[in-house]
Amino acid sequence: MNAMNILNQLMKQASGGQGQPGKSGGTDVNRMVGELASQFKGGGSKGSGSGGIDVKSLLGGGALGLMVGSKRGRKMGGTALKYGALAGVGVLAWKAYQNYQSQSSSQAATPANNTQEGQPLEQLQGSAQEQRGLEILQAMIMAARADGHVDNNERAMLTQEIENLGPDDELHAWIQQQFDAPLDANTLARNADSPQASREIYVVSVAMIDDQNPMERAWLDQLASALKLEPPLAAELERQVLNANR
Repeated sequence: MNAMNILNQLMKQASGGQGQPGKSGGTDVNRMVGELASQFKGGGSKGSGSGGIDVKSLLGGGALGLMVGSKRGRKMGGTALKYGALAGVGVLAWKAYQNYQSQSSSQAATPANNTQEGQPLEQLQGSAQEQRGLEILQAMIMAARADGHVDNNERAMLTQEIENLGPDDELHAWIQQQFDAPLDANTLARNADSPQASREIYVVSVAMIDDQNPMERAWLDQLASALKLEPPLAAELERQVLNANR
């Protein structure tokens, strides 16, 4: 399946691009990934503010615009800015984990271990990256459904927009299965291939929902529990998403 191809196009939409190869938005993802690489080599964990994003371009249409619910008149502003976090999901998830570790009283006893924790999405290759891409796409679709408002017309529109991104037949069938499957946080948690994957799943879910909506907030709480994220870590992941473009 060509999951990463589709996910990359959605991420370009998140950064203000049009979801097409060669076009980029306001978030400098390459710089963020470069800083992440230096952190893995022993550099500091500080850093990496990102540029602003064109919110009107971001929510003007396309698959991502439909998934985040702009068609239902969701307000722009601070909530909309969260969607830029999708353009650097692995970077943000790892940075949040580093901050959590530095603030934890047990840091000395349980130092971060890159091998055990898993690599960020941006550093994976081949089948490992494709698998992570599927996990993140699954989380995005479930988050889009969390408020219970994806009706048949909206699903048809979203299917068409995803078709425009060019999924292969296998991925197309898989996406349709995700729309039909029950909303189940435990399923997402079981599919996570590493602690880093769990953090990335939570990051994309935070970025896509409106946490002022009780149903969507409840989904986030269920997901954090299923992923076994400690409350301080979940809070730090949410903070990183909210601050991604400030």
